[in-house]
Amino acid sequence: MRPDGTPCQPGEQGELVHRGALVALGYWNDPERTAQRFKPAPGQPEGIVNPELAVYSGDLVRTDEEGFLYFVSRNDEMIKTSGYRVSPTEVEDVIYASGLAGECVALGIPHPVLGHGIVVVATPPEGGTFDGEALLMHCKQQMPQYMVPAKIVERDSIPRSPNGKMERKGLNDEHADLFKDIET
Repeated sequence: MRPDGTPCQPGEQGELVHRGALVALGYWNDPERTAQRFKPAPGQPEGIVNPELAVYSGDLVRTDEEGFLYFVSRNDEMIKTSGYRVSPTEVEDVIYASGLAGECVALGIPHPVLGHGIVVVATPPEGGTFDGEALLMHCKQQMPQYMVPAKIVERDSIPRSPNGKMERKGLNDEHADLFKDIET
């Protein structure tokens, strides 16, 4: 769905909204998060006493012409830089396609001029060595200027949560001061 509650066209990015018999009624004992994600399903007439609820997932997706969904990013992970909204997944996909990194995470780190500076934390490719200059050159050739990382940070491994997901929050916190000395 678009922010105004209307359905997106094929290829257009929007928030995944789902409803149905197996959708929960809310977050257990968390009215604030429930109100944020569980809202009346779109398309219902005004004034219904108990409207059907839909889950506004926070996942940004797009559909193709056949109706298949493709995950783009999380709404709360979007990087706002130079007046643009950049999906970390878009940046990561370009880096993976280069073959110059094993794993990577794109982050939006507060920047006094840009809003957020894009920082990529990456590991060396399997069996290879890390070449940050070559990776940055690849990004400059494959991305619009506003998407090119301001910094690329090499790590031996990407920290993961207990359920195996990359620790974006921890990496964001770790690099939060990266641009603090830049003059505005």
